[in-house]
Amino acid sequence: MQDFIDEFERYRIIAEKAMAQVSDDSLNQVVAEGGNSIAVIVRHISGNLISRFTDFLTSDGEKPWRNRDSEFDEVVYGRKEMTDLWNKGWEVLRIALSELNDSDLQKQVTIRGHSLTVQEALIRSVAHTAHHIGQIVLLARILKESEWQSLSIPKNKSKEWTP
Repeated sequence: MQDFIDEFERYRIIAEKAMAQVSDDSLNQVVAEGGNSIAVIVRHISGNLISRFTDFLTSDGEKPWRNRDSEFDEVVYGRKEMTDLWNKGWEVLRIALSELNDSDLQKQVTIRGHSLTVQEALIRSVAHTAHHIGQIVLLARILKESEWQSLSIPKNKSKEWTP
């Protein structure tokens, strides 16, 4: 379980570092037709985490009260509102994960009527979250242009990071 907790946290931090680099206005900027803004992706990640991890072991991960399609509506968010959405999703996840231990990994959960082990559901959720955080990082990188501060090993600096 600790590996899942650590991996979710690693991605959360990456996204927060990327979002911190962009202006408030840029959080709502769509860079390609049919695309999403950082704020919309945050709304989707939060909606997904809240739905999946509310009553994680006892109810379907796709809650009837979730309106997934509305998560992609173009709505302008202030940084505080977006951050509040972000934090709410991550808090639901944190609480759910803190209640699990390694012996729970083989228990069954349901997502959209499909039975998965807890381990499979967590792998699926990490992958889904990482996918969208990659989008946030790419959008932030595009929006910052030359002012971008690398979140990993900068280009042409690999030797400096090799032991």
